[in-house]
Amino acid sequence: MTAPTTAPAPTAAPAAPGPLSRTRLHVSAQDLAAYRAAARADLPAARPGAASPAHPFVAAHALAQHTVTTLTAGDSAFTGVIHLAQEIHTHTPLTPGGIDVTVEVTAVRREARGTRLALTTRLTDAATGAPLADLATAALLLGATRTEPHGTLPPAAHPGTTPDGDTHTSTHVLTAADTTAYAHASGDLNPIHLDEDAAKAAGFPGTITHGMHLVALAAEQITDRHAGGDPARLTALGARFAAPTRPGTELRLTLQPHDRGTVVRFTIATDTGTAVKAGWARIAPAGE
Repeated sequence: MTAPTTAPAPTAAPAAPGPLSRTRLHVSAQDLAAYRAAARADLPAARPGAASPAHPFVAAHALAQHTVTTLTAGDSAFTGVIHLAQEIHTHTPLTPGGIDVTVEVTAVRREARGTRLALTTRLTDAATGAPLADLATAALLLGATRTEPHGTLPPAAHPGTTPDGDTHTSTHVLTAADTTAYAHASGDLNPIHLDEDAAKAAGFPGTITHGMHLVALAAEQITDRHAGGDPARLTALGARFAAPTRPGTELRLTLQPHDRGTVVRFTIATDTGTAVKAGWARIAPAGE
């Protein structure tokens, strides 16, 4: 994925919700294939030519990170970001080409540990302007105090009301090499995922797996088991991040279909507790 060209950042955080940053990037077929291969670590190779259901997050990530950098500029108390939750609503699966990205800060709330953000990101086709995906991100800026509170934090989505199929649990292990491959495929090179010393300095026992790697892995397993191997049928995806995991940790991924198979809920657990909770994927009928 080519580096984004970002509009100049404002000198201060906005006092009310509104567009903060825009960028245009180009996604190649190689980008899509590399990310899907990384997402499917510990799974068989997929049919070529289709994007991961989680790839819209990759396209949105650089500008979201730029937004956080802008909001925390000059804030000496800021120490880092915790990704709390993610939703992805896909209108059209990503294909190679230009993408326009707009990030909006929709809500800010002050908390004991810092500042909680709600970000809304829209991806549109650079050539036609057609919407590709909408994303909702919840994050905690540890120690941050400069951004003025505004807006109302949206409730998390909880689709799927009636379980109607067998629960399935599979085990997976993502190695340090898998984490490195995911970091480069996603563009998230945060040293807490790649450098033991940096991770320990940030308060972790060592490097940690990307939270979205776990969600992307779940999306791929759902694609295989409940969407006939077609990732385009996963039209929405969401999860909350409960605890970090280290490479080499055994992961227990549990899937539970709901509402006549139109929603699959999932959790990811380890021997020490839940890593990803309240996960869900919405599945369109075949042929739609």
